[in-house]
Amino acid sequence: MANLQLVDSKPGESSDDLHSRSARRGAAVTYGGYALLLAFGLLQGLVGSFQYSRGPAPVAAIGFALLITLTCVLGAWGMHAATGAVLPAVGWFIPTVLLTTGTQGGSVVITDTAAGKWFLFGGALCVIAACVFSALRWSRSRARRPAAGSRRSWPRP
Repeated sequence: MANLQLVDSKPGESSDDLHSRSARRGAAVTYGGYALLLAFGLLQGLVGSFQYSRGPAPVAAIGFALLITLTCVLGAWGMHAATGAVLPAVGWFIPTVLLTTGTQGGSVVITDTAAGKWFLFGGALCVIAACVFSALRWSRSRARRPAAGSRRSWPRP
């Protein structure tokens, strides 16, 4: 039976070289995914900070809080690691905290209104809950997963 991994190799390239190249490509995709999750969190925090008061009072703010929660949970699910939830959360916190602080002139972007409180505090609680859920969920599943190439040993009575 032919080794299909060697079919993709270059002439004179060993299977170890092929595995190394494949591992580098996989690491680049993983780190790129993490960078995109961080950027998506930054974007959600930036857009939400300016748009949280649209429509009826806290409806948009609650929607933005639920959206970042969904982003964190789906990021962790997609990456199969809790880091997939933490990076969008960090990205969301950066513009949110920066735009909450006032300027020398006293103006702030996120105001002390019901919608502002829902966006800021509701979003923070949702992000924390999503990160804790993701850490519990994907840490447990990773610990239960058997190592690659090993056989699962069942407990004997």
